Amino acid sequence: MRVLGVIVEYNPFHNGHLYHLTKAKELINPDYVVAVMSGSFCQRGEPAIIDKFSRAEIALLNGVDVVLELPFIYAVQDAGGFARGAVWSLHNTGVVTDIVFGSESADLSFLQTIAEVMVRQPDPFPELMREELKKGHSFPNARKYALMKYFEITKAMEPKEVLKIEKSNDILGIEYIRSIMLLNSPIKPHVVRRVGAEDRDERFHGKFSSATAIRKCISNGEWDKISKALPTSSLRIISRELNEGRGPVFLQHMETMILSKLRLMDRSQLQRLHGFDEGLDKRFVDCALKTTNLEDFFSCVKSKRFTLSKIRRLCLYALFVITGEFVERSNSLGPQYLRVLGFSSRGRELLSKMKRVSRVPIISLCSLYRKVLEQAMKKPERFQLDPQLFEQQLLYDIKATSLHALLFPKHSERIGDKDFKIPPIVIG
Repeated sequence: MRVLGVIVEYNPFHNGHLYHLTKAKELINPDYVVAVMSGSFCQRGEPAIIDKFSRAEIALLNGVDVVLELPFIYAVQDAGGFARGAVWSLHNTGVVTDIVFGSESADLSFLQTIAEVMVRQPDPFPELMREELKKGHSFPNARKYALMKYFEITKAMEPKEVLKIEKSNDILGIEYIRSIMLLNSPIKPHVVRRVGAEDRDERFHGKFSSATAIRKCISNGEWDKISKALPTSSLRIISRELNEGRGPVFLQHMETMILSKLRLMDRSQLQRLHGFDEGLDKRFVDCALKTTNLEDFFSCVKSKRFTLSKIRRLCLYALFVITGEFVERSNSLGPQYLRVLGFSSRGRELLSKMKRVSRVPIISLCSLYRKVLEQAMKKPERFQLDPQLFEQQLLYDIKATSLHALLFPKHSERIGDKDFKIPPIVIG
């Protein structure tokens, strides 16, 4: 049995995503497809444009058999944390055999070479990395320059080849491979060349436009453009959600929420949270007091060393009070459960197989999570769980969904605890 795993955000699901899924299936010819998908918030520190249940529904209608939620604590980390949590989730299913990800370079050997250096940390790479960070570069740029110097010294690769990892999908691809190596997972990685506009390109390019451009079109109400870039089912469900007042949701809708939280915090409180080092606590406090909107706040904090995506994620860490200890334990021990957001009729068969071999318990109904945990704790020979971390990770998923709902345009749709009210989406 071959089971294809994909790691996605589908924010929203567009023609490029459908192309990737179709090509991945052609490459692997799988019996089933499992997607690990970000929930209410995404990796660049932004809320999803519509809720996770609707996005799961779209995924199922377009050929995914089981949609699992990537726990919030991984969904809002940098590329390394995001990839580690997602790959670990696929590994924990016990059934996924292959992973296919989009790549600008489409050069698996190149990506594996870079990942191996990052895992083995051979001399003199660690020292080169320290030197580049001291120069004030952001972490991604410091790593790029350190890799170029490493390959210049070792002659293992042309240094200029490293420039290929400037693209976001290649960066994530390296982290996926790295995570597979660190977990010693039997999952085999594969690549599909990414088509269309770059991920952060705000310009509309027709059929294969970026998610960023599509979200901008949704914000502007440019439905003639949107309809060209989305599969029919995606367009239909997004339209339904917006017509019923459950979207669109944008980071700007969190402006008062975020700035209020930051103005209520002092430097000592921020210092206890994940990522607030190198003077960022002072920058956040000062900038929150002297700016009146998020755009100005981001400009105030941003520097050569701190990317916009990192600043957005830190805003979420402050809002949700994400401590360094929680992140470290999560990254060390991994996802403590598999949360099912939806499945197809074929996916039901796969879930039955997963329940027999998964490395962590499976949560189908959130209201029964305590029972799931109690039963799992009776099987220490199979499940190596930290019950406190299990509950902590899940409760953050629940809080994230409840907060996301507060951003809906329609007031009657802003009720909390939707995770306890909405069962898994079933298609077919």
